[in-house]
Amino acid sequence: MSEDWAAVAKAINDRVNELGWLQRELAKRSNVSQAVVREIQHHVVERRRSPRTLESLSVALGWHPQHLDAVLHGRRPPELHEPVTDRGDTLWTRLEQLERQMSEIIDRLDALQTDVATVLKHVRPKR
Repeated sequence: MSEDWAAVAKAINDRVNELGWLQRELAKRSNVSQAVVREIQHHVVERRRSPRTLESLSVALGWHPQHLDAVLHGRRPPELHEPVTDRGDTLWTRLEQLERQMSEIIDRLDALQTDVATVLKHVRPKR
């Protein structure tokens, strides 16, 4: 299915006008650079964007995290109360992956700390 970036621009512009925000406000609230917000709002550069960018903009605008992705792909935007559909690259999936990786790093550091303590015990002169 084709992507409709013009529909995304219209949805964002309508909502920003409804909220009375400036472009700068949307950029700040979404943590998306103002240059990217401008490109999307004015539909000047049509390029693939990270799903996280559209998710951040959707949430900042008070919509379901997948609202703009649905608009982009010509689907009905989900209601705010609907669950997030995991497409493998949602913010929640990424956070879960980071939590798992952090846990693995902590386990490795604990093991390394134990190994270093053991080595130091044998290397340091006894007092």
